[in-house]
Amino acid sequence: MQIEGKAILQYIVERLLISLDRQDIVIATSTETSDNSIAEFAKSIAVRCYRGSLENVAVRFFEAATTTNWDYIMRINGDNIFVDTKVVSSMMQIAQTDKYSFISNVKNRTFPKGMSVEIVKISYYKKLLPIISASDSYREHVTLYLYDNEELNNYYYFTNTILPQASGLQFALDTKEDFERTTKIISQFKTAHTNYNLNEIFEIYQENN
Repeated sequence: MQIEGKAILQYIVERLLISLDRQDIVIATSTETSDNSIAEFAKSIAVRCYRGSLENVAVRFFEAATTTNWDYIMRINGDNIFVDTKVVSSMMQIAQTDKYSFISNVKNRTFPKGMSVEIVKISYYKKLLPIISASDSYREHVTLYLYDNEELNNYYYFTNTILPQASGLQFALDTKEDFERTTKIISQFKTAHTNYNLNEIFEIYQENN
């Protein structure tokens, strides 16, 4: 679907390009023919696409990472149209210290839904993959096992201390209602959407609710 003539996935890619080079982005989708349009879209914007298992999302996630020489992989979901560019940059800097196996801003939902960022060390995830793949829930919800087993390694939880009143708000784009709310917010942007992060989006949200 599109908002103001632009594909939702393109909004996400453009936001990530604030912090990442184009060659450092991989769109991971399934091998199902229904996902051909995603692969075609990735090609049209010169972003790599990895196609893997429909049901074992964890393996798809890992295999997408192994097409690169990365030490860490960042997970951004396809419904995170408002992923915060400043948060992405800050969490990447934490990963670059190489002190942590898993870095996340999801724990306790101090950020709105739809602004989730998770970064995991690939070598660490590889060790856990057989266990994750053995569970229907864990292989579908790629990082759930990591939250359920925090004692396994060194984690860093990135929290929202600047705008706590935005904690847990629904900014993810999953339903018709979400689409309508997202469209309304974007329609009020006066400059490029990449200039709008949590503070600005929250202000617009407050004015319309």
